[in-house]
Amino acid sequence: MEEFYPQIRTVHIWAVTASGLLFALRGGAFAVIGGTWPKALPARLLSWTIDTILLTAALMLMTIVQQYPFVDHWLTVKVVLLVVYIGLGTQAFSLKRSRRTRIGFWLAALLVFGFIVTVARAHDPLGLFAGLVA
Repeated sequence: MEEFYPQIRTVHIWAVTASGLLFALRGGAFAVIGGTWPKALPARLLSWTIDTILLTAALMLMTIVQQYPFVDHWLTVKVVLLVVYIGLGTQAFSLKRSRRTRIGFWLAALLVFGFIVTVARAHDPLGLFAGLVA
């Protein structure tokens, strides 16, 4: 499987991009504008499909490079922040929340998503702050 590392990494990066863009679009349309299509089944199915591809590629990469959450700190941070991101995203789509609160959860989720990307790029638990600590 190691010979497919470049292709799997590319799929993973594209899936991260697609997942983030779709969340930003759906969250903005729902939380900010109040649209109904972001909660419709086709939009949710697309999100689930992209996220399944993303997770599958992540697990394959983890196996190839033999770096694992709870062993390698940067991956542990990514997994913990992923759980936070999912929780914030879930609240951003909650009809029980006010529009203002949904927007806050949506923005917080986007910030967490962005930080996850910096952790992945730096391979450091501090992400974009890695260079600031000596």
